Amino acid sequence: MLDLLHDVIFDYTLRNVALGSALLGIVGGVLGSFAVLRRQGLLGDALAHTALPGICLAFMLTGLRTPLVLMAGAAITGWIGTLIIIKVVQDTRISEDSALGIVLSVFFGIGIVLLTYIQQSNNANQAGLDRYLFGQAATLVQSHVITMAVLGGAALLCVALLFKEFKLLSFDPEFAASIGFPVGKLNVLLTSLIVIAVVIGLQTVGVVLMAAMLVGPAAAARQWTNRLSVMLGLAALFGAAAGVSGAMISVTASRLPTGPMVILCMTAIVIVSLLFAPERGLVWDAVRQRSSRRRILQGGPG
Repeated sequence: MLDLLHDVIFDYTLRNVALGSALLGIVGGVLGSFAVLRRQGLLGDALAHTALPGICLAFMLTGLRTPLVLMAGAAITGWIGTLIIIKVVQDTRISEDSALGIVLSVFFGIGIVLLTYIQQSNNANQAGLDRYLFGQAATLVQSHVITMAVLGGAALLCVALLFKEFKLLSFDPEFAASIGFPVGKLNVLLTSLIVIAVVIGLQTVGVVLMAAMLVGPAAAARQWTNRLSVMLGLAALFGAAAGVSGAMISVTASRLPTGPMVILCMTAIVIVSLLFAPERGLVWDAVRQRSSRRRILQGGPG
């Protein structure tokens, strides 16, 4: 344990990977909580897939693989995808989950076509773009971590400033509209913040796995509490724990890929929460049911 702690502090690569994964877990956990409470678990998956065409277009227009440039492209197409989803749900009879599925498939298809075109062009600078599909946290450097911290910090600050509005939007949007809250604008803003969470996670876990970093920490935290503020704190804690533990395991255990290891660690946290959380855990629920049956039988006749 002390050796691992020494490596995290003094090993440049491991420190950046651990910090980047922890930041992703914190931001994804907090913002993913609102998506889970609003029954929009597929939203993170859709936004992650809409980011792929932006990455490709940013590279095609600039010829640069600078993370900030690619993040900007991913953010633009992610935001466009968000507006399309909201518009389709508002103006058509298509349900939200259907709209999410349609946008996800179309944007991801466009992204794969663009990525294939780039790979077939003889541009030597395109090497590594395909890593955004599954992520490659080992390529994180200090400047990437700083960018993630700035963007993630701005998103979390926005959540803190508008906590009351986002809370009401998540639990009772009709009442929020009736008292004059700009529900439409708040919905766009909250979804845009989720886009930021997706964008900062693409290099770490990739397009395919990003949804798990939004849904997993929130789903685990929901098992332990009924209070939103506590849920956000637990989701951030669980996301950070999964990020750091996944990074450390990937480095120490035969150089396993970091992104999938982070997701597996998050999966373990979700399973433990589903089984052993005091209020909703399946194990404690079974114990309570068995205890109730025993009391009923003992209080019965004879």
